[in-house]
Amino acid sequence: PDELVDLLDNVVVLTADRGDPPDLLGLYDRVPLTQREDYGGLVMPDRLLVYRLALCAVCSDADQLCHQLVVTVHHSVAPHHGIDDDRLDELGWA
Repeated sequence: PDELVDLLDNVVVLTADRGDPPDLLGLYDRVPLTQREDYGGLVMPDRLLVYRLALCAVCSDADQLCHQLVVTVHHSVAPHHGIDDDRLDELGWA
C-alpha cells in the first residue's frame, strides 16, 4: 500500500512461493526500527517476504487476494515499527 512505502527504511520486499510453516502468508525478517542502532556502514536491508502460493490458497478470487495481500503486508510491516499482533487487532487489521 502507498501509505506504507514512505514508512519503510532499508527494507526490501520479496516474494516466494511458501514460507515455513507453509500456510504463512508474510514475514518481516530482521531488526525492528524500535530495536536497531544507527546503520553506519554497509548493512543488509531488512526483508519483507510475501508468500504467493500461500496467499492464493486462502483466497477464492482476485478481489479477495488483493484484500488479503494488503492485510498481509500491514501485518508484515508492523513489526518493522515495533507493532505487535494485539495492537494490529485493536487497529482493525485482524
